[in-house]
Amino acid sequence: MDFKKYIADVPDFPEKGIVFRDISPLMADGEAYKAATDKIVEYAKDKGVEMIVGPEARGFIVGCPVAYEMQIGFSPCRKKGKLPRETIEVSYGLEYGSDILQLHKDSIKPGQKVLITDDLLATGGTIAATIKLVEKLGGIVVGAAFFIELEELKGRDKIKGYDIFTLMKY
Repeated sequence: MDFKKYIADVPDFPEKGIVFRDISPLMADGEAYKAATDKIVEYAKDKGVEMIVGPEARGFIVGCPVAYEMQIGFSPCRKKGKLPRETIEVSYGLEYGSDILQLHKDSIKPGQKVLITDDLLATGGTIAATIKLVEKLGGIVVGAAFFIELEELKGRDKIKGYDIFTLMKY
């Protein structure tokens, strides 16, 4: 399936000169969304994945159906203050400033094989921070899976040494 035909290019969003790759049309088409999810499920099964972790919010959109299909758990990685129980956190750099991501302390078991999912690999900062959280809890990150990779932003460089799966590259 040609997944790129389900991606809407939105010029000058969120600012002039940026082309936003919108996955909404992919999600709106049941057959395409299922096919994209199935590709990630195949990848995850080959890795022996036992838990999915996705950063908010689009990591949930990718990871939850994968976890459901595999009958394994999903743990949300959220911005500071969004998780109600005891958490661990990591600060990470953004283009202008920084942010904090958190995971529940009991979300990952030591030695558990984890797949990190998100809609898009751009600069890699959010995924690198998510990897740090999983590893702080003793999880083993066996891969990261994305619908889209923006190659020019070199996100792979921030997560070197980890296996990366993408459906589409721009």
